[in-house]
Amino acid sequence: QVQLVESGGALVQPGGSLRLSCAASTSTFTLYLMGWYRQAPGKQRELVASITGGGNTNYADSVKGRFTISRDNAKKMVYLEMNMLKPEDTAVYYCDAREAFIGAQIYWGQGTQVTVSS
Repeated sequence: QVQLVESGGALVQPGGSLRLSCAASTSTFTLYLMGWYRQAPGKQRELVASITGGGNTNYADSVKGRFTISRDNAKKMVYLEMNMLKPEDTAVYYCDAREAFIGAQIYWGQGTQVTVSS
């Protein structure tokens, strides 16, 4: 069982920056592929970025060059640095954790709201 707690969501103006954090409670944190997803009202949840235990990253095309995912395995933390934010980035952002095999259990946090508006 893995518990995830996100923080850092806020109201920010277009062009602004924000850093989201996700704290994980597991003794085998490095075994988990960690990801950030987002869900806007009326839309499906979509992958924003993911990072392996070894630090390999993957990004959605819509955030490449603007967002950076990172992790601190010693602190069991995952971060999402978001720059040049746009109104279309407005969504609830969720942290997820899954082991890297087919059929692995997926764990989700409760989400944190990011609103980009002037």
